[in-house]
Amino acid sequence: MTANPDTRLRRGWTTGACATAAARAAYAALVTGGFPDPVTIRLPGGETPSFPLALKEWNGDCARAGVVKDAGDDPDVTNGALVIAELRAASAGAGLRFFAGPGVGTVSLPGLPLPVGEPAINPGPRAMIAAALAAVRASPDAEVTLSIPGGEALAAQTMNGRLGIRGGLSILGTSGIVIPYSCAAWIASIHRGVDVARALGLGHIAGATGRGSEAAVQRLFSLPETALIDMGDFAGGLLKYLRRHPVPRLTIAGGFGKMAKLAEGHLDLHSSQSRIEGAALARRLERLAAPAAAIEAVRASASAGQALALLAESWPALAPALAESVAAGAREVALATLAGGVGVDVAIFGRQGELLGHAGA
Repeated sequence: MTANPDTRLRRGWTTGACATAAARAAYAALVTGGFPDPVTIRLPGGETPSFPLALKEWNGDCARAGVVKDAGDDPDVTNGALVIAELRAASAGAGLRFFAGPGVGTVSLPGLPLPVGEPAINPGPRAMIAAALAAVRASPDAEVTLSIPGGEALAAQTMNGRLGIRGGLSILGTSGIVIPYSCAAWIASIHRGVDVARALGLGHIAGATGRGSEAAVQRLFSLPETALIDMGDFAGGLLKYLRRHPVPRLTIAGGFGKMAKLAEGHLDLHSSQSRIEGAALARRLERLAAPAAAIEAVRASASAGQALALLAESWPALAPALAESVAAGAREVALATLAGGVGVDVAIFGRQGELLGHAGA
């Protein structure tokens, strides 16, 4: 992931905001016979954006409206997707019932904010839709079916399958606003992954920095997919959440460079937020009583990977020793961040999935 701190980047709208706009337009057509276009909604923070309609259909008993999602400058896989709301009137006092149409998933595992069997329409968007419909008619009674054409294929590019959301995408969004490169969705998926693992009673989970280390740690410990947390660069996001929602055992898996950053106390492992100096690795070699020439060569290295490769070539016995030292240091930082309650081990993998260093249980 490439972070971009440029505050001029254009904001966008969540699937929840788009679904809310489509639902309000469809409900207005049911009540009044006409679609507001553009349709305006009020977000939880008070902002009142307007959305043009890409779909308008009404036959008297059922109304459908669609909004094309604009994620702004955020690299969102759902950008450009059509979010459709189909509204049917329900009997007086029935309230609102939500259904998943094509492309919207269904919850199949415990641990998420919705019970198993419910459409994957999160509580935040449900509340936004309820408020938007109440602005058209107080105490609305309706069946709300949300769909996203092509949503099942798009969901394959997300973490939905691992979280037990089957058949399509989730309708997400707490604020209704997408902040470009805020990484909020990624961190939220980390949290939900932990929630699902805990609800399933898993005693051992693994947080990995990338696909390669994730595959390697899964093989090493024969872990089920639901035990794998794609933490990316957000080690802090995982560790701080586990501090409040512990599991018996956590394995942190990653390459040498990322784990070297964690060993020095960095909880955001992205290159734009932290870097590892050769001097830090040289200090580890000093504690290992390495030859002066090796220490100085590592101190002058341009990157952690270069330092490890140099040792492997010229001082082969020192490369695994340094990897073990880094793994132990990363484990100490993780344990300190967790503040007890979780057993931790750290596994460092090479590019071919080979285990370079391991510390802990």
